Amino acid sequence: MLELQGFGAQLAAGTWVTAQLAVYAMGVALVLGLAGAVAKEAGPAPLRWLGNAYTGMVRGLPELLVILLVYFGSARVLTGIAGWLGHDGYVELSPFAAGVTALAFNYGAYLTEVFRGALHTIPKGHLEAGLALGLRRGRIFRRIVLPQLWRVALPAIGNIFMALLKDTALVSVIGIEDLMRETSLAVGYTKEPFTFYFAAALIYLALTALATAVIHLLERHTSHGIRTLSS
Repeated sequence: MLELQGFGAQLAAGTWVTAQLAVYAMGVALVLGLAGAVAKEAGPAPLRWLGNAYTGMVRGLPELLVILLVYFGSARVLTGIAGWLGHDGYVELSPFAAGVTALAFNYGAYLTEVFRGALHTIPKGHLEAGLALGLRRGRIFRRIVLPQLWRVALPAIGNIFMALLKDTALVSVIGIEDLMRETSLAVGYTKEPFTFYFAAALIYLALTALATAVIHLLERHTSHGIRTLSS
């Protein structure tokens, strides 16, 4: 057993923050990725250009740099907007909100390409059948396209979530009290780096194992009907 010298509660609290960061950021990234894919595939020319610029720019930047740009840049933008609206004072995102925004913005670009590739696997005949039945395009997307899109994209989404979960460690640089920051504080106080970094490694592995199990259950759920038909 590892001797955590009274820092177990802090590591547990940091783990909870890390889990929240990953889940919230992934939720926002999924929305950004889906919107980006639709814009690049079915949107007008300005939206297609915007989608291409988004994925090309973000995927070329280090995640740490995106986090710093969002954290410090958002304060200038929000303060400017507040001033334009007639409100004085300095406005900024909380570190947690900035971390979620930065991670979602970054991984939304990767998910855009995942969803874009998944869209190409859906037969056009399915869309034509929906139109022939008199369904509106929004209903066709929700009832026909989205379920198939989710099933095809889910394995890649799972891999991206694993990468995002590990990259939550980067947000400790902007003061979020996540697992990595709490571990660093414990190391600084106890002067026992191996003990606490090893404990953090075990916690990250446990989170990864839990996420893998959840993703596996989702894959079984989304492909249940497919397996039944093919059996």
